[in-house]
Order: sequence, then C-alpha cells, then structure tokens
Amino acid sequence: MRIGLVAEPWWVNLAILVPLVAYFSWRRRPLAITAKQLMILGVFASAFGFLEATVVVYLRAAAGLLPGYRGTLSDVVRLSQQSPTIGELPPSLLTLEVFREAATLVMLSCAALLTSVKGRARVAAFLWAFAIWEMVYYAALWATIRWPHSIRDTDVLFLIPEPWFAPVWFPLVVSALVLVAILLTRANPVDSQSEC
Repeated sequence: MRIGLVAEPWWVNLAILVPLVAYFSWRRRPLAITAKQLMILGVFASAFGFLEATVVVYLRAAAGLLPGYRGTLSDVVRLSQQSPTIGELPPSLLTLEVFREAATLVMLSCAALLTSVKGRARVAAFLWAFAIWEMVYYAALWATIRWPHSIRDTDVLFLIPEPWFAPVWFPLVVSALVLVAILLTRANPVDSQSEC
C-alpha cells in the first residue's frame, strides 16, 4: 500500500511533527505557563480566529467569489457551492492576503511574547494561540458561510513563502495535538506561578 502525502508542498506534512517534538522536548521540564495565561490567550485567539474568518469572507465577496453576499448569510450559504481557488483571487487581493497572513503571525507572536518571560513558555503560548486561532477560524467560516462543506475539503493554509495546500482536517488534527501536548506538559499551577 502506497502512503501519499497529505499536504503540498511536501514539507508542510512535517507540521504533524510539531506537537510530537514539543511534547518530547517539554515533558522532562514542565512548562511554566498558568491556566489563567492559557485561558486569556485562548480568548484572544478565539476572537482573532473569528475576525480572520470574517476578513476571508470579505475578501471572497470583494473578489466576486462569494455568490449571494449582497443578501443575508443564509443566501451566501445557499448559493455557495465551493471554496475559491487561489488562482481566482485578483493579484491585488492576493498581495493583501499575504500581508494579512504576515500580520496574523506577528500578532500571535506578540501575544505569546507578552505571556511569559521564559523562551519555552513563549513557544508554547504561540503554539497554543495559533492552534486555537486555526480551529476557531474554520469553525467561524463554517458557521457563517457553511464552508468547509467537509473536513476533507482542500484549503490554502498559508501563502508564505509559497501556497500551502491540505485538507481541512490536517491543520485541525495538528492543532488539537498541539493543545494536548501543551496541556500534558504544563507544570502544576503552584509551580507555574512561582516560575513566572
């Protein structure tokens, strides 16, 4: 049986190693990050994930790739059959999308840097926020325009440094595993507060 790659380009498949590497590198020395910090980051990432989803809806509407956008959200849901491909976006909006993605990474990084003074905890905070942002992003897209229709639908995950393609389930699985790795390697609350 031949095992094919899930994502393109090939190196995007290596994202599945992120939660495993994180878990094995953090399990000996637990992370100094409190439940309160994770909760606040989770609220930020959730709000940001929803914001990103609405921006994507606006970009699709601006590009004329979202049938029914002049009506109600139910009109959009009823008339939208598939996700637009990256080639359908006008070059001006594609450039804007690259800058939006870069800004997203900067904002998630800044939130992580504000969370802790320890490097390992900052990495964990970034991964935590990124994972929640990713999951809420897809949930918000589905809640507003009913896309993706299935977690098997292919999406453009990122455009930096080149377009990354994968079925929606792939980033959702990686994100869920990241959250589990962080929860399993977090120090108990009393130790975390003394280290922060």
